[in-house]
Amino acid sequence: MVEKVYITYNEVRTFAQDDVYRNAKKADNARRQVHKLCQASADRILNTFQPNLMIAIGGGGYVPARILRSFLKRASSPNIPIQAIGLSLYESLPPADPSAPTTPVETPGTRVTRTQWLDLSSLSMASLVGKNILIVDEVDDTRTTLEYAVRELEKDVEAARQKLGGQGKATFSIFVLHNKDKPKKGHLPKDMIQEGRYLAAETVDDVWICYPWEATYVKFQRFRWLVSGGARLTRCSDIDEHDMLAASQRNV
Repeated sequence: MVEKVYITYNEVRTFAQDDVYRNAKKADNARRQVHKLCQASADRILNTFQPNLMIAIGGGGYVPARILRSFLKRASSPNIPIQAIGLSLYESLPPADPSAPTTPVETPGTRVTRTQWLDLSSLSMASLVGKNILIVDEVDDTRTTLEYAVRELEKDVEAARQKLGGQGKATFSIFVLHNKDKPKKGHLPKDMIQEGRYLAAETVDDVWICYPWEATYVKFQRFRWLVSGGARLTRCSDIDEHDMLAASQRNV
């Protein structure tokens, strides 16, 4: 069975002691939280990549790109615009037993499907020529999707550059939240790797990563902190995410 690692947007502190997190096996996941990974990567992205535009690969790259933009914002500078493309490599497979009450399993496919691309009628490709473009996705798994995105975007922008007289070559960089430590089927341009224009916030084992925007169950167990009883927790009832956040703000 493939190990699953659950990722959160940000740490919701409902307990006053860190040992509770360790006992609940949450300490290891805390470093993998989306906000913290984006925040930790922002300075390098600003200083090294200096992006003028982000292109998020959907659907996994949409949320990280938006969160990252907040950390890339600088006073007196406009927000970095975000464009989106949609690429699909994973395919849903039905359970082996059709009568089994299990959900379909996703597995890497063999061909990238373009489900959404830059609307060249509304976004002039000339606006990309000569720019530093940051491609954002959530995970670098087989690298097949990233290879396709870089190759096709470079091709489209280069065609626009030639129409404009060959001036102002665009520079592409990549940011992903997680890079899986495994042999890759796809390959990125050698100059991109050599020049350090690829950044993974964290390299992890080849595990199945469960991101918060993929969750379908959003209830939490409510716990009450008993001050008079020492380091004890009492489970009360299910609550929703908004109540959970309000409780964490009161208890920290």
